[in-house]
Amino acid sequence: MLSYTPGETLAHRLDPRTKLFVQAAFVAAAFAHTTPEGLAALTAVVAALLWSAGLRPWTVAYGYRYALPILVAAPLVAGMTLGPPWLRFAPIVDTALASYRVLLVLVVSAFYVHTTSARESRAAVQRTVPGNPGQFLGLGVGFVFRFLPVLRDDLRRVRRASAARLGDERPLHDRMQRVAISGLNRAFSRADTFSLALQARCLAWNPTLPELRFTRVDSAGLVLGVALVVVALI
Repeated sequence: MLSYTPGETLAHRLDPRTKLFVQAAFVAAAFAHTTPEGLAALTAVVAALLWSAGLRPWTVAYGYRYALPILVAAPLVAGMTLGPPWLRFAPIVDTALASYRVLLVLVVSAFYVHTTSARESRAAVQRTVPGNPGQFLGLGVGFVFRFLPVLRDDLRRVRRASAARLGDERPLHDRMQRVAISGLNRAFSRADTFSLALQARCLAWNPTLPELRFTRVDSAGLVLGVALVVVALI
């Protein structure tokens, strides 16, 4: 799974609100133009975003290695029938375009996660949504960015421990059950520890967040976001 990596790239210098705007505008454009021509143009946008973040395509592919087989298999499953002609090409093409659209959206999400820290994301949410709702949403964003990598590492340790005990020789459903139960136990244990740690640190609903400000670099991002919104509305 991809995570925040400090750096000095062009994307790292962007205000997180600019990156959120570009991400939302890209999703709107992708859903409005799920055609070969539209997705080809959006692919060029994705390539530019990856370049600005110093993020390699194979790094993103490895981060989403569990989702890629599903996206590849979806068109074939959609085109299968229980009788003649056994395979319909129209559903295959439509589903393939939808799968590729999802892949592009995932890559843009990786662009944001790779270049934006949890504190910056929380600050962006709280300064965009005023009042207590913004503080609540910002707190939730911070928790998700910090808690998910821990749960991922726990699941990885469970799988390695199971393999070390020859668990990989058990039936698939048995392995899935063991990993799921162990993962849930770890998650509940982590949640209790997390709650105790928040109480010990006197959780602040409105802490001192990093200063956010738009710079000249953000003008390019805002122009790109506006262009994507216009494309989505056309």
